[in-house]
Amino acid sequence: MQGHNPSQKQLVHGRAHVGILAVEPVGNYAIRIQFDDLHDTGIYSWTYLYKLGVEQPQRWRAYLDELKGRGLGREPERRS
Repeated sequence: MQGHNPSQKQLVHGRAHVGILAVEPVGNYAIRIQFDDLHDTGIYSWTYLYKLGVEQPQRWRAYLDELKGRGLGREPERRS
């Protein structure tokens, strides 16, 4: 998650299968997305969503590399 500044950025792990429940417009400039893990606090501007699309390959690789570097994964932890 990004947050409002770099100090608020969090590395999300253990959530390989998150879906979208709803998308709601925020004025003419953004949308709010409600995910099925109940995360719904972000507002995503059209400019930011476009940037995510353009930069997707690099961002995805950096995300996977950071997970690996911290010994984390995308799959949820299995409970015994």
